[in-house]
Amino acid sequence: MTTITEIAPDVYRISVFVPDYNMQFNHFLIKDEEPMLYHAGMRMMFPLLQEAVARLIKPEQLRWVGFSHFEVDECGALNDWLEVAPHAQAVCSEIGALVNMSDFAIRPARGLSRADVLETGRYRYRFIPTPHLPHGWDAGVLFEEKSKTLFCSDLFHQDGNGVALTEHDILGEVRASLRAGQSSPLPDYMPYTFKTKTMLAELASLQPDTLAIMHGSSFKGQCKQALLDLDNIMKEELGEERMEAKS
Repeated sequence: MTTITEIAPDVYRISVFVPDYNMQFNHFLIKDEEPMLYHAGMRMMFPLLQEAVARLIKPEQLRWVGFSHFEVDECGALNDWLEVAPHAQAVCSEIGALVNMSDFAIRPARGLSRADVLETGRYRYRFIPTPHLPHGWDAGVLFEEKSKTLFCSDLFHQDGNGVALTEHDILGEVRASLRAGQSSPLPDYMPYTFKTKTMLAELASLQPDTLAIMHGSSFKGQCKQALLDLDNIMKEELGEERMEAKS
């Protein structure tokens, strides 16, 4: 079952909650002259997502399918979308286009480098590379300059079936999810590196109004401070401070 919520002007959050994982998988459809789906989703979810997208636009009208990094929930169903939408093109980092999409995608992807801008009509999406944040050499995020929406992928991961958009603090849930992940069968979900603080500070400097989050509630409010605080949480839960506490 999917739920659809407009979380920013022309940005529709399509959410699928999977009880077995206690996790939401969120995908974002942007209605514009050149519509974009951000997060292609898993192949097993494609029929659900296609039906949800069809409630908003004709799926064959999709022009762009974007994602942060190469992972099944981000781009597993990419080729299904490319088959449905004959003019659609994947858009991702330059590294992702070269290293992953050159073999995976059935059509060439558009690779973006730092400060490249993707224009979809009324909206402009600036690309910011974030290697290994949240994870993957090819990782990057998109920032829409007009509505000031940051599509931040797995950053701010929250377990559970939260509301679509909140103005309440989400950092407690983020910390709990990161902590639970470290004791799960699949730890080390997100690395904390010597570059993490600088990259989060760069994202904070954009002063976004809305954070479009892959897993959990999207956030509207003090986004700049939330990004700066996320560094402290990641450092404590994933970085050297955690290792020192364990030793």
